[in-house]
Amino acid sequence: MLVIGLISGTSLDGIDAALLRIDGPLSAPDWSLVAFRTTPYTSAQRDEIHHAILRGGAAALCRLHAHMGEWFAAAALDLCTAANVPLRDVSWIGSHGQTVYHEPPAEGRRGATLQLGCAATIAERTRTNVVSDFRSRDVAAGGHGAPLVPWVDGLLFAVPGKARVLVNIGGMANLTRVGPRGLNEPLLAFDTGPGNVLIDGMVEAATHGRATFDRDGERAAAGTVDEALLDELLRDAYFATPPPKSTGREVFGRQYVTAVAETRRPATDQDWNDLIATMTALTARSIADAIRRWVLPRRVHEVVVTGGGASNPTLLRMLTARLAPVPVLSGREAGIDPDAKEAIAFAALAWAHAHRLPGNVPEVTGATGPRVLGAVTPA
Repeated sequence: MLVIGLISGTSLDGIDAALLRIDGPLSAPDWSLVAFRTTPYTSAQRDEIHHAILRGGAAALCRLHAHMGEWFAAAALDLCTAANVPLRDVSWIGSHGQTVYHEPPAEGRRGATLQLGCAATIAERTRTNVVSDFRSRDVAAGGHGAPLVPWVDGLLFAVPGKARVLVNIGGMANLTRVGPRGLNEPLLAFDTGPGNVLIDGMVEAATHGRATFDRDGERAAAGTVDEALLDELLRDAYFATPPPKSTGREVFGRQYVTAVAETRRPATDQDWNDLIATMTALTARSIADAIRRWVLPRRVHEVVVTGGGASNPTLLRMLTARLAPVPVLSGREAGIDPDAKEAIAFAALAWAHAHRLPGNVPEVTGATGPRVLGAVTPA
């Protein structure tokens, strides 16, 4: 079966599209990544998403939903063209969409989650079955609807003889502890907090939008971490909350970046570099502290980092220093394309839906039980 996975993450850098071939038994499928590409957002597209998330009413959200359906469909079509694979050979498209609001359950109140990107538009343009809205069923069953990658981590990325912590640093950061293949150890997974979102936001603020991320971690490397500010930020209640837990831009977003910048009033490039370094350290420390607090009571042979954060050497150096002597590897060193992992996950979740396999992990999300995830829009 050929399946496409589509996702626009909380970094808002573009649409990731992965074409996956999956064969073999349902309990242990063979799989290979046929093709992967990212379609970057234009500045106008990114501004439209930001506006809808921060200030959009019904009209703005409705228009964005339709527009993103077109963008996702185009990404799927472009992927097949680049891979020289006829779209008629693709059985399913799994589209995560773009999260515009996520509210975890709390104090007896159920959660709520909203992803945009019209599935009917994707099905219409591609003439392919589409599975979408993956998170809602888990939320309806009392869960956080996040993280959803752990089931795929256990299915596709467990290896014999090693317990891994798979850390994905996108806009937010999440982790999954996966036991050695074949031992069926329980999965542990949760959102650790901000990933690239605060780093990117501070770079955008420093450059008035001319740059959207810290390329190769250069600005963080040129800065000095404000330890007093870092300690203050790490006192956020989210970091001490035990799993299951999830978070998003509602907590760690542009408003957070603005508040931090206003307290420090940076006036020079060096002042901004110090803030970017501090945001980078916040991501590294919060991930490392989460691993030490919630994961390391169990054995861990290696930590494997994927997502955009895997391309930031300064962030990886900080994380490696905090986790020593546990080895920290880029996904590429472990045979996993760091950029493709989440798109791979939603291709695999669409495959699971096609076979009526539950794709959530109740002990991870807090749902009352396993559920088949997603809703189908037929070709």
